[in-house]
Amino acid sequence: MSSSPWRRAVKRALRSIGYDVIQYRPSSSDAAKLTALMRHAGVDLVLDVGANEGQFAQELLDGGYRGRIVSFEPLRDAHARLQRTAAGHAGWTVHERCAIGDSHGEVQIHVAGNSVSSSIRPMLEQHAQSAPESRYVGTEAVPLRRLDDIAWAYAEGARSLHLKIDTQGFEAAVLRGAPRLLQRAKVVQLELSLVPLYEGQELWGHFMALMQAQGFVPWTLLPGFVDPDTGRTLQLDGVFLRP
Repeated sequence: MSSSPWRRAVKRALRSIGYDVIQYRPSSSDAAKLTALMRHAGVDLVLDVGANEGQFAQELLDGGYRGRIVSFEPLRDAHARLQRTAAGHAGWTVHERCAIGDSHGEVQIHVAGNSVSSSIRPMLEQHAQSAPESRYVGTEAVPLRRLDDIAWAYAEGARSLHLKIDTQGFEAAVLRGAPRLLQRAKVVQLELSLVPLYEGQELWGHFMALMQAQGFVPWTLLPGFVDPDTGRTLQLDGVFLRP
């Protein structure tokens, strides 16, 4: 059904200043897609790996999620802000500052100018050119832990676990350190790169095959990092469900 002339006029006006309006429903809203999936899967625990300042968790709460959230974040400043944000929510726990991977020790993480693009892996020029504000501005030493070693206690008693991993090219290492949790997970959400953005990272095809081999089916794709000049999608989130 076509929209009315006044609605089209409002959309044109908003788009001229860089905004858009969509209906909050799964057919048109990415946030609504995720909310509907979590309700369908009965999710009562979210492990938020690579939480930054809590943006993902806050979006879930705004969408009506009322289960538990446990967030993991390695950057010092982002972790401090994450703790302040989570403090107002009884069901939201922030684990002590650490990076998540496939071994136990210490690692250097590259700090990006925009914080969210920080990674253990070196950034490639494609990423820096598409988002100049993401260029690295320093490094931090941070403890490195396996998710199976530190998060298993959180998962005990959970009926339906949603594992979200957004670690900027380090997702495969996180999964290698979490085989037990992966078997417990009902939903897995991974940041997938369509082109190489970090040195040595695995691309989307690797994870599609891996998740299907683990018994998951692709459920939905959520758009992410887009080159502003060409419109090419560079990263997106793949959401997988264990039937």
